[in-house]
Formats: sequence, C-alpha cells, structure tokens
Amino acid sequence: MKDFVLHPRLAADCFVLGQFDFSLLLLMNNSLVPWFILVPRTSVQELFELDDNDLATLLVEIKTVSDYVKQNFNVSKLNVAAIGNVVSQLHVHIVGRDPSDYCWPGVVWGAEGKKEYSENQVKEICTALSANLGGKFMKMFP
Repeated sequence: MKDFVLHPRLAADCFVLGQFDFSLLLLMNNSLVPWFILVPRTSVQELFELDDNDLATLLVEIKTVSDYVKQNFNVSKLNVAAIGNVVSQLHVHIVGRDPSDYCWPGVVWGAEGKKEYSENQVKEICTALSANLGGKFMKMFP
C-alpha cells in the first residue's frame, strides 16, 4: 500500500525491525518482555474487514513471529491480541509471557516498569530474525 503511514504512537514506542509480505514488524521498546507487533499495510482497522487473502497472509505472519518468540525467548505463554483502543491502526501484539516476568499474571499494557533496549540489542534481535526466518522477513533496522 503506497499511502501507508505508521501510526505516530507505534513509531514513538517501537523499533521498526523489518517487514513481511503484508506487515511491518515492530519491537516494543521494553526489554522486560519480548513484545513484537505486526502492522498490516492496509487502511482497514479491524481484522474482520480484511479480505480472505490478506487475513490468511496475516495469520501466517502471526504464526511465524509466534513460533520465533516461543523458540528464541524464555517464555511459557504467548499473548496475541489486536486491541486498538488507543491506536486505531490495525496491529497485532505478540507478547512472550512467563510467570517470572515483571508483571505476571497481569497485562503488559500500562504495567509499571520499563527497560529500554540498547541499539546493539535491537540489532542482535533483527539479525537473529533475519537468520531464522530467511526469505520470509526483510530486515529494515540498520
């Protein structure tokens, strides 16, 4: 989508790591939990508004990122959600959770506590994604 613009709140809170066929992949700037966000490049705001092909593509991307998080981070549970009360742009959170994390069993949204990533940490995550996902993921972070 040529006119696609990332919502300013997502741009401010996250690193843009790269893209899949349909979605940008973001990393929330809080290293206390592995928190990724897929942002489909579309103007629709709700999952049910996607056509069948776009929905199928997004589901594959969600599964790809979910598999990556489960295999590469010390998590016992994944939270996957498309809420959008604050940011109306369609986006899907994929958050790795574990009873040892900082706000378990509560939600990560609005939880007190934050530890920002260093640029090197983000580069390492981006490089690992690229190596693990091969041609499915195009790295954009330097």
